[in-house]
Amino acid sequence: MTLTVDLNADMGESFGPWVMGRDAEVLDVVTSANVACGVHAGDWDVMAQTMAAAAARGVGIGAHPGFPDLQGFGRRKMHLPHASLAHLVQYQVGAAQAMARAAGTEVRHLKLHGAMANMASADRDMALACYEAALAVAPDIIIMVMAGTQQQAAAEALGCNVACEIFADRAYNADATLVDRSQPGAVIHDADLAGQRITRMVKDGAIHAEDGSRIPARIDTICLHGDTPEALDIARSVRSKLEEAGITLRSFAGAPL
Repeated sequence: MTLTVDLNADMGESFGPWVMGRDAEVLDVVTSANVACGVHAGDWDVMAQTMAAAAARGVGIGAHPGFPDLQGFGRRKMHLPHASLAHLVQYQVGAAQAMARAAGTEVRHLKLHGAMANMASADRDMALACYEAALAVAPDIIIMVMAGTQQQAAAEALGCNVACEIFADRAYNADATLVDRSQPGAVIHDADLAGQRITRMVKDGAIHAEDGSRIPARIDTICLHGDTPEALDIARSVRSKLEEAGITLRSFAGAPL
């Protein structure tokens, strides 16, 4: 059986004249793009440009909502009532839908960003609030979840279409959550290592944790971050190593768990 996997990257995170990432080059590598919705990063011009560029390359587009934390890039925890959290997600999904349609395309998937994603990976009720909110305004949207976490448990309970994600440049805890960025080794900077490591995970159908344990997982998509100096090298290495291993790269279709 031929293995198939999607490559996704967080994009559209520049703001006005301030540039974040190398979106145009990364778009030539990935098959899906998670576009910031102007709350944790990005703005209306950046959203429009990023979605048009993705659509021109046939790259699938996703809404990438985060906390209202421009200064902290959405990586600082915020504790919101679930009703407010739901409105925050819907506000951003709506913006993404409008900008995608203006670019002649549609939003295919949803992926939570930063602290919102990390908190939801450990809190099923929070993940449910986010996903139910998105599905209320976009019933056919594919929910991208961090494989093996409470995000996945929430999406499974909802019975919605899902894409299970692992990270190319992040280290894992034994419970499938990501090692906190404040810890040594949490972010992988070696492009060759990232490519080899992710290929092993896809072939094994398992997440390899830092303690040596392996967590069986459905792997539909691989996240390639775009906001580190070596991001493009990592993206190219991951794609090259997967292709060398005979793994087919294409946008995920999404399916219930």
